[in-house]
Amino acid sequence: MSRWWTETVAALGDVVPLPLVALILLAVALLAALGWYFFPAWVPQRLPRFSLPRWRRPRLPRFRLPRFRLPRFRRRSRKRTDPPPVRLPAPRTPEPVPAGGLGPADRLAAEGRYAEAVRERLREMVRLLVVRQVVEPRPGLTVVELTEAAARNRPQVRPTLHAAGAIFSDLWYAQRPATAAHDRRMRELATDLSRELTGEEPR
Repeated sequence: MSRWWTETVAALGDVVPLPLVALILLAVALLAALGWYFFPAWVPQRLPRFSLPRWRRPRLPRFRLPRFRLPRFRRRSRKRTDPPPVRLPAPRTPEPVPAGGLGPADRLAAEGRYAEAVRERLREMVRLLVVRQVVEPRPGLTVVELTEAAARNRPQVRPTLHAAGAIFSDLWYAQRPATAAHDRRMRELATDLSRELTGEEPR
């Protein structure tokens, strides 16, 4: 072993001068002494952590199927609308009836125009109420208003006027087909109204 050490020192002396080697050994001894003296101040409290980069799985694009929604059918609530008020036919000057002849309503009924005959008979009933001063002549009067105004002065005419107004509303507002039975009933109501007001039957 001494031979190996001698040869190693001789080889090192050929490469590095001996004064430089002595200086290096002195420096190493000095650093070791300083390290021993200041221990453990120079030792870091936390050693650095060496971590390998974390491998992340690449994100693949997500394919979503389109959603198909069935249309929703909502029932629309129908608003209840009150029926329009039934207006009375506009009054007009009565035509002169010759002796033994037929009045306007009877002529319309004879021609099969029963709806117009019913309207004409209602005009005659309104005219009779105005002549007898049961109601005041007022344009745009409805059947309900006429019945209420006449019933305040003559309560006995309420059923008659109510029935007449119902027939007129069915034919002219509900657009129901008019028949001879409607005209016959309207003629009977006109007779009842005349009897209730005057005690006489209209001609």
